[in-house]
Amino acid sequence: MYRYDSIDQQIIDERVAQYRDQIARHLAGDLSTDELRPLRLQNGLYIQRHGPMLRIAIPYGMLAATQLRKLAEISQRYDRGVGHFTTRQNMQLNWPQLEQTPAILGELARVEMHAVQTSGNCIRNITTDQFAGVAPDELTDPRPYCELLRQWSTFHPEFAFLPRKFKIAVNAAATDRAVIRAHDIGLELLRDEGGEIGVRIFVGGGLGRTPILGKVIREFLPRRHLLSYLEAILRVYNRYGRRDNMYKARIKILVQALGIDDFRRQVEAEWAHLKDGPTTVPDTEFARIAAHFAPPAWENLPAVDELHAARAAGDLAFANWVRRCVHPHRTPGYAAVTLSLKAPGAAPGDISDTQMLVVADLADRFSFGELRVTHEQNVVLADVRLRDLHEVWQIARRHRLATANIGLLTDIICCPGGDLCALANARSVPIADAVNEKFDDLDYLFDIGDISLNISGCMNSCGHHHVANIGILGVDKNDEEWYQITVGGQQGNAAAIGKVIGPSFHAHEVPLVIEALVTVYVEQRLPSERFIDTLQRVGIEPFKARAYAGRDRRRGARQENREVVNV
Repeated sequence: MYRYDSIDQQIIDERVAQYRDQIARHLAGDLSTDELRPLRLQNGLYIQRHGPMLRIAIPYGMLAATQLRKLAEISQRYDRGVGHFTTRQNMQLNWPQLEQTPAILGELARVEMHAVQTSGNCIRNITTDQFAGVAPDELTDPRPYCELLRQWSTFHPEFAFLPRKFKIAVNAAATDRAVIRAHDIGLELLRDEGGEIGVRIFVGGGLGRTPILGKVIREFLPRRHLLSYLEAILRVYNRYGRRDNMYKARIKILVQALGIDDFRRQVEAEWAHLKDGPTTVPDTEFARIAAHFAPPAWENLPAVDELHAARAAGDLAFANWVRRCVHPHRTPGYAAVTLSLKAPGAAPGDISDTQMLVVADLADRFSFGELRVTHEQNVVLADVRLRDLHEVWQIARRHRLATANIGLLTDIICCPGGDLCALANARSVPIADAVNEKFDDLDYLFDIGDISLNISGCMNSCGHHHVANIGILGVDKNDEEWYQITVGGQQGNAAAIGKVIGPSFHAHEVPLVIEALVTVYVEQRLPSERFIDTLQRVGIEPFKARAYAGRDRRRGARQENREVVNV
């Protein structure tokens, strides 16, 4: 993985010193709350429902075991012993004390970490495929490109105060696991007919209040021009993006208003001034960065490990875990392993300090000291020998990290919601808990197969509910929590935005509605059809009808319960 040079370290150390001074001046009364706000946001510090929240950057999801141990130490010393992994592959600490945040950033700097640009109207953390570098369907390793973008975007003076936050994702595999079309800019690495590596560029994607999938602005751009072309896009956005209305300030609104053809024309005109200039990236620079991501010392192993095969054949629980949590690797004898952070009763994406230490030890023992955070809020060990899978599973199971539900209904993407977030209209985690309780039979989950379910507590869509097969959005009605249901969204190459099935449901109805939707699928599916396939074939109406069929009965029962309580 990438390691800091002296320049990287100096930049972060100086930022920590600057931030420490800002907090000291604020606590002394020399810097007002309003004056501090933009300064703390530049360092990832929010003020949430109950107090500060610190968002820590994990560039393109890569972590060393030593870094995860530091996060465990920080969460235990300065927080409540829990961290939360986000869909942007970052970590959030939800209970730090304001006066202790400079010390936290100082601790992070010691292990080449920071919280820079995890907030504010700037270029946020670059994300990519959690299997980058080991995926069999990969054209090339996207991590050097992500690192190039990280170095280019960090403290970029021209793009520090954009109209709104800006997100970039990179994909280099045949299957898009980075949801690139749901980003302000999505980059797809590919080769032209002559074998040259370049990028297809999508622009104007995003979720939130107005979910839109990005459109192609360039079918192929030679990689040496990547930075200059992105600067052209950002300059046009910086110049014409709306600053009078934060809800219409994202680049997707500008692209929709101008149309992709006119937006492309303006970008190309701007690029004409930048092309072949100082931001042109020579092959030597790509090679320099790529050297940080050289393959580890993989052994020369057989493609089939007889001991592993025998263990899987003789232990159904282990076999089920392998089926859902173990993934192909480009190198014979190895596999990638997803450690689930979706155990029953656990808040999706939460990881305790004890679990962090366990994962760090697993990474050191079995995966060359590295791990990855996924878009789906789980953790990946990318380089595990097949012969070691059983031991990894046993250790992970003892620490509630081996729930065999990856890709299933209870592998829920979920924001912290109203329990913590000041922006949320409704709680998210209790809904995830209720769905988990309703579908607590793994055999049934295996039978119904791949279904994505995402939950957001508000329109900001931090839970990415729009691109789930079943999406749940918290809404407020007369100071009560209600939930809007969408169906038909999906990630991947055929990314799609889900459609609202109708009026929202009360919290107690949501698990029953999910059950109704799944029942229609089970009744209507053809052999080998996934939930999304059946939905696309039969249409939304059967699902909608079943979801609302029992609404009057459920509401009548709820009213009777209220009357009993009142008596």
